[in-house]
Amino acid sequence: MAPLAPAATAPGRLAVWIEAARPRTLPAAVAPVAVGTAAAAAEGAAHAGYAALAGVTALLLQVGANLANDVFDFERGADAEDRLGPRRAVVAGLVPAGAMRRATALAFALAALAGLALVMRGGWPIGLAGVAALGAGLAYTGGPWPLGYHGLGEVLVFLFFGVVGVAGTHYVQALAPSALAFGLSLPVGLLATAILVVNNLRDRVSDARAGKRTLAVRLGAGRTRTAYGALVVGAYALVAMGVAIGGLGPGALLVFVSAPHALGLVRRLARSDGKALNPCLGATARLEAGFAGLLVLGLLW
Repeated sequence: MAPLAPAATAPGRLAVWIEAARPRTLPAAVAPVAVGTAAAAAEGAAHAGYAALAGVTALLLQVGANLANDVFDFERGADAEDRLGPRRAVVAGLVPAGAMRRATALAFALAALAGLALVMRGGWPIGLAGVAALGAGLAYTGGPWPLGYHGLGEVLVFLFFGVVGVAGTHYVQALAPSALAFGLSLPVGLLATAILVVNNLRDRVSDARAGKRTLAVRLGAGRTRTAYGALVVGAYALVAMGVAIGGLGPGALLVFVSAPHALGLVRRLARSDGKALNPCLGATARLEAGFAGLLVLGLLW
């Protein structure tokens, strides 16, 4: 598939790369690190240096995955002129596919380099998590059997932006597993997954045409919207359950400050489709960031 000719008013080079990194998706990388660090702090085991390094590693992994998706989706024909989502650099003719591949390799190499210090601190569990995260970032849309093309994207996001992100960040600081960190990883993972659900709901028609069998393609629009609602409501329900059984302090209920916004998003998604889902996508990312921030405040209260 040939890329589109670049527009006469194409943005500057740096702006192109910033756009390709998709900065609006980056809160999904930061949120689990923040919550995992708060869990470590609640147990008296926080370490600012390793928390910061975990954040840098997570951001580089996210950027690498975004760049990989840009070029791999283009090469598989999933991105075309009728794309409903934000512009992709390769299909728009702003970055050659080869250059995007090299940038992807650089981002993942830097993530691996930053992650080495975390492995030296946390040992083989962190090393295993890092290798799995790198592999998932590449295999999501790349390789002979891209996981995102077979309906496994939501599973990957839940695991790596939820369980691994929160529990791994905690572990590299506390050097011990934690029931608290694992419990907190679940609502964070649900909201991160909700971001991808919006993305795949918007793209379900073009994805189906390109042979990309995402969960939204498999479930259809109605059930995908129901899944989104279940993910959002489930995140708040898990926090309430944690407080009720004593696993979380009452401060965690601070997340419910954002509940009206969350319910408004569920209703908005039920009425939106196509390009109208783009604002819902950004709003869901902001919801996760706000939820995580409130959860951190509640844990440290």
